[in-house]
Amino acid sequence: MAVSEKNILNRLYVIAGCMFIFGIAVMVKLANIQFVQGDDYRAKASERIVKDFIIPANRGNVYSVNGNLLATSIPKYDIRLDAITSQSSIFEENLKPLCDSLAKFPGKRTSFQYQKLIRKARVNKNQYLLLAKNLGYSEYMRMRAYPLLDLSPFKGGLIVEQKTKREHPMGDIAQRTIGYERIDEKGNVTRPGIDGAFGVKYLRGKDGKHAKQQIGKNQWKPIVDYNKIEPQDGLDVYTTIDVNIQDIAHHSLLNQLEKYKADHGCAVVMEVTTGEVRAIVNLGRNSEGKYYERRNYAVWESHEPGSTFKLMALAAGLEDRVIDTSDVVDTEKGILTYYGKKVRDSRWGGYGKISVSEAFEVSSNTGIVKAIYNAYKEKPSKFVDRLYDMNLDGKLELPIIGEGEAIIPDPRIKNKRWSGIALPWMAFGYGVSFTPLQTLTFYNAVANDGVMVKPRFLKEIKEFDKTIEPFEREIINRQICSDETISKLQQLLKNVVEKKHGTGNRLYSKNFSMAGKTGTCQKDYRDKEKLNYISSFAGYFPAENPKYSCIVVIHEPDKEVGYYGADVSGPVFKTIAQKIFTDTPLIEEMKSLEVKHGSVQQQFESYYKIAQTYKTIMPNVVGLPAMDAVALLENMGLKVDFRGSGVVKKQSITKGEKVKKSQKIILEIS
Repeated sequence: MAVSEKNILNRLYVIAGCMFIFGIAVMVKLANIQFVQGDDYRAKASERIVKDFIIPANRGNVYSVNGNLLATSIPKYDIRLDAITSQSSIFEENLKPLCDSLAKFPGKRTSFQYQKLIRKARVNKNQYLLLAKNLGYSEYMRMRAYPLLDLSPFKGGLIVEQKTKREHPMGDIAQRTIGYERIDEKGNVTRPGIDGAFGVKYLRGKDGKHAKQQIGKNQWKPIVDYNKIEPQDGLDVYTTIDVNIQDIAHHSLLNQLEKYKADHGCAVVMEVTTGEVRAIVNLGRNSEGKYYERRNYAVWESHEPGSTFKLMALAAGLEDRVIDTSDVVDTEKGILTYYGKKVRDSRWGGYGKISVSEAFEVSSNTGIVKAIYNAYKEKPSKFVDRLYDMNLDGKLELPIIGEGEAIIPDPRIKNKRWSGIALPWMAFGYGVSFTPLQTLTFYNAVANDGVMVKPRFLKEIKEFDKTIEPFEREIINRQICSDETISKLQQLLKNVVEKKHGTGNRLYSKNFSMAGKTGTCQKDYRDKEKLNYISSFAGYFPAENPKYSCIVVIHEPDKEVGYYGADVSGPVFKTIAQKIFTDTPLIEEMKSLEVKHGSVQQQFESYYKIAQTYKTIMPNVVGLPAMDAVALLENMGLKVDFRGSGVVKKQSITKGEKVKKSQKIILEIS
């Protein structure tokens, strides 16, 4: 028995010793937390209670060259209520007036329903009750003046959450070109278009900070009404885009894509002397057959240009004086063979013996290929060097992200691109690759008497009305080739449209002149089952003293409907030129080729007469195209706010009402 008691006593000693050691360990740990790690833990505890939240700055606006708003940041507000923060007397005194005010919002709850909702939240200790979502600024200011909500956050319980939404007032028109900047959940930034390209430097602004207190899981309440650091809005970007020309190009391309059931296409209009891009349209078809701005094809998509490259090929030959436009070539019944590969003309039997000029005008593949091959077959690198001298290699180094690269095979570079057929294939636009904007830049240089200017999307950066940074013309090459060569190239492009045998003759108009080149290029030609076409037209107008250059490229038109460049892309080019010069005709008696509804035209003339006569009388613009209505009203000094594209369905100021300068009018467009 004594032995047993002794064993028990020993065990008690062991347990007591362990507890003593454990107690010492706890004391050491507490001391360590208190004196060594205390500051860190206190900071973490404080961080859980109070935290600085980022307030995104409003991005600057994006405007057209005419001053029309293309992209803007619209603040949106969510209003919440901490239902338990206010004292009982304050809560009871303000609850009914608050609910009466909330009930005035259309489509919301009744006053009684709001009272029931808020009382329930107070009983359940809800500190994050949603009252309204996605309010505009005026609605937000109206609501925060309501009883209870007009008190401080800790006295009345108001919680405001602000977010910013980027909107495009012009709708789908040029939306991809205007672009955006987005950050995904991994922090990766995507920046397509102008908005994305210039977002970091100009548009983004500086974010602010607002201190908030944690009131529940993932629920935070502002501590005070004011911000810790006020956000600074971004600068405004004024682009070179002309909304009228953009609208013309958009609908001209869309109509042709729908007619030919094409996969996608693009159209670009550029001012010749400055390089300012007045319109850029990129439309692709979705699975439902509808067209939208899927990719920026004009900047991104590098592809074989086909016959539009014949201008570059002849420019090289003419400048090296190894070819002249009067030289005669034999098209040999429309078929030539190089290293077992055949070059064919679209015309069965060829064109016989014709001049180089005629070969270009009728777009004879065999005629151009024979002229270039015979001139450079002994030294193909000379041909390539001349293309390099004309700045046809590499990229344009545009600020917009995603530019495709120009590709020119070089015999001195050992890769799969150069072979025996490379030179003849290059002569008619195969084996080389350019984006539509790169091709247009060359054609624009020809129109500009040899001066190659860089395509430009920005006019200036402004802060309110103050210009922060203007953008001037950038010259890539002061003279791509001699004046003699330029003169011959200009005549060739003019002949394509004006001469009866020219491939662009169906585009000819006696009322205004154009110059350009058709292009019909096979696509996926290595697999006959997938064979498709790229139809294009590049040129400028008017032919003398050109104002604008333009390129239209349409991919994969329905072969059963048509695929030649003159039929598919050429009419888009003509429509753009025709409609631009409807407003500023080259000759006084020129009439618009656009078919107009007589009554609409008569109404417009009467409205214009009213606006010019009275200046203060509101015309009826319902039924007018959006661009016409906006131009008319802005000429009267009104501020026009509209959404969408199409025709005017409704106006906020009725016909005959007196208006004041700078008065705002809202148009409903559909």
